[in-house]
Amino acid sequence: MKKILLHACCGPCTTAPLPALRAEGIEPVAFFHNPNIHPFREFRRRLNAFVDFAARGKMAIEIDREYGLVEYLRKVVGREGKRCRLCYEMRLTATAVRAKELGLDTISTTLLYSRYQKHELIRRAGEEIAAAHGLCFLYRDWRELWQEGIERAITMNLYRQPYCGCIYSEQERYDKKLRRRLAAERRQSAATTEAPAAENAARI
Repeated sequence: MKKILLHACCGPCTTAPLPALRAEGIEPVAFFHNPNIHPFREFRRRLNAFVDFAARGKMAIEIDREYGLVEYLRKVVGREGKRCRLCYEMRLTATAVRAKELGLDTISTTLLYSRYQKHELIRRAGEEIAAAHGLCFLYRDWRELWQEGIERAITMNLYRQPYCGCIYSEQERYDKKLRRRLAAERRQSAATTEAPAAENAARI
């Protein structure tokens, strides 16, 4: 069975790619390297869920346990508009380096499972980085397995994160909630104001 080094962003996003790869005759060694995750407790929760899934799936793993937020911010601050590309490059470069150390010739990533990631950016970054290190990049569009992976993660009671992981996506998540709450409050205020006006008009 051919082996590859599979960058793993988390446990839940590995639930579908693992059996899909095995069905192709490929046995992945999953590499957890995610310096973008914020805050530290979120990093630990994702790492623990990844280890839990790997043990149950009998999947070989490599782990970078260093909390790399400072490194990530040094790369991204001032270039926030390109943060996803930079983040993909950081993680896939580390994956390529580790693959060389392990004597593996192919890399891929579970980021290709997510409907919320930028697939063309991932593919382009993966192919460029792999080529620069004398490796191959295995591209697969696992988005069609999205619901299957969610159901498997729920059945296994794995922690499922509510945002990408970086501090920017966390802010965007809360901004959306704030906008929805303010809009609801405005609608409620308008309804409260209109009700007495309509009642007075009916009396005239």
